[in-house]
Amino acid sequence: MIIQFKKGVLELCVLSLLKQEDQYGYDVASRLAQNIDIADGSIYLVLRRLKQDDYVSSYLEEASGGPPRKYYVITRKGERFLEELKTDWRELVNNVNSIIAIGEGSGYSQVTVGSSLTDDEQ
Repeated sequence: MIIQFKKGVLELCVLSLLKQEDQYGYDVASRLAQNIDIADGSIYLVLRRLKQDDYVSSYLEEASGGPPRKYYVITRKGERFLEELKTDWRELVNNVNSIIAIGEGSGYSQVTVGSSLTDDEQ
């Protein structure tokens, strides 16, 4: 995957994971790495930026047999920002899919993200 694509969606992905549950940095990085080829360090930069913008907060929790872990939690401001990011992402994907369809000779066809086409439409 092109690196610029990944950079543009990391905040969306991190906030989406934190919306599910509080997580520590390594856990966020591991979960993202299951789907996106990223360096662990880049996630910490995203988490730091999100924290500076008050989209996430953090707290320390004791870990069994080790040092305390810093957990990240999405804030209300972060939840609102996540909804904006999701709306923007869906619009972008729909627009890009339409352009791709034109390039493939399919004419202008707007496909809504999350919709499914029947065999006749594909």
